[in-house]
Amino acid sequence: MVQHDGRPPVPAPAGLRDLIRTRAERDADRVFLEDARSDRVLRHGELASAVDAWAATFDDIGIAPSGAVLVDVGDPLSFAVVHLAAVATGRRAVPVDTGQPTTEPARLAGLLGGASIVVSDRDADATVPGTPSARVDPATGLPIEVRGGDLPATSPDAPGEGSVVLFTSGSTGTPKGVELPESQLLFVARAVAEHNALGPEDRGFNSLPLFHVNAEVVGLLASLVAGSTLVLDRRFRRTGFWELLADRRITWLNAVPAILAVLAKTGPLDFPPSLRFVRSASAPLPDPVRAALGDVPLVVSWGMTEGASQITATPLDEPARLGTVGVPVGTEVQVRGDDGGVLPAGEVGALWVRGPGIVRSYLFGRAAERFDAAGWLATGDVGSVSEDGWVSLAGRSDDVINRGGEKVYPSEVEDVLLGDARVLEAVVVGRPDDVLGSVPVAYVIPHPDQPVDAEVLVADLTARTTAELSRFRRPVEVIVVPDLPRAPTGKIQRARVRTMAETP
Repeated sequence: MVQHDGRPPVPAPAGLRDLIRTRAERDADRVFLEDARSDRVLRHGELASAVDAWAATFDDIGIAPSGAVLVDVGDPLSFAVVHLAAVATGRRAVPVDTGQPTTEPARLAGLLGGASIVVSDRDADATVPGTPSARVDPATGLPIEVRGGDLPATSPDAPGEGSVVLFTSGSTGTPKGVELPESQLLFVARAVAEHNALGPEDRGFNSLPLFHVNAEVVGLLASLVAGSTLVLDRRFRRTGFWELLADRRITWLNAVPAILAVLAKTGPLDFPPSLRFVRSASAPLPDPVRAALGDVPLVVSWGMTEGASQITATPLDEPARLGTVGVPVGTEVQVRGDDGGVLPAGEVGALWVRGPGIVRSYLFGRAAERFDAAGWLATGDVGSVSEDGWVSLAGRSDDVINRGGEKVYPSEVEDVLLGDARVLEAVVVGRPDDVLGSVPVAYVIPHPDQPVDAEVLVADLTARTTAELSRFRRPVEVIVVPDLPRAPTGKIQRARVRTMAETP
């Protein structure tokens, strides 16, 4: 671990609770978390005390070590306390999207097979029924509800240590449960902290949702491992953004392409002198957006829930290469062809990964065909690896458009569309065709601060794709829309866009 304050580095504790206690003993008054919209802070000593209090609450209620704790908490500092306490005390933390209806905890409990408690800061009348099991935790003042039907401690899915349980979007079929044991979470968090050279003087900014693996590992855990401070906001706000970064002396920004596209195309850019780098994750960063960001150091990464957030990332001491997502960090990456054989460097194929940060199965044995006997996982992404190890993504395997036998990778078309300054975001999907099987259709979201004539924009983009793309890659239709379906992270949900394209 890189240490920048002249003191010897903190040794890597065996588990999360040991890490929290070590930080409290060493830096009890050092601020771990700050609320971006108030003067509230959480110090390391306060976190350790809160974890001990929650441990007593869990024990008092009778929550087994493998008991599921549904964290239905919108306040970022309170979420962090409950979430970390659940994992650190050997329970299974199940983060809840508080943007969903108050029935969401029950839905997740059903997917998991039951839950021990729900911890919530929502309206108690809506979330915590007036039953004998309802109470308020003295550590945080949050209402809690004890629920029945929990998975037993002997469940084959219980990892025998604290964990986080997340569910994939489930765009096709039943959502898949991913259980990330604390040993895996800490492995990836340490890899992130070391790769980004995080230390006690660093101050990160995160406005990504805390129920998502990126914010949990890259934000919370990597900052805890490094002993640095993380400023948390509930959501990204463009108004006052630059002033906030400067006032809080932010040294690194945890972002997604949707945020960076807005910043790059609504300028002027005003990154503070304190900023060391900007990290982009959760979706490919289009090359035109990279170019528009100028000289700011970029750490472009690729990851997935099954890998506890990060698989590859751009090295800090090298410029981000256009069209790439960096090099593997603590993980092996392999490219395979249609026959399952490993492809040479530079050839495009299915991306497989393995390593200490990658799960070996899904809950309840679902989608077992995605894992092989040697521990490799099929990511569902298509891409290539260069001779010197840089990974490039061509898209998801489901997103590749087969137009009469010719493969069209959406990203190569989207980059051309994004070359027009009036286009904020672009998504290309396949539309069923009776003759060719599938044809590309483009959806574009115009720049919000510029008046745009949709007909003129469509004509200009059609001319641009005609000039820059081979015939089979050109969209058969360009459609201007105000926005598209998004996940909570801001990532556009391509499966839903494909459905739109199928019913023009």
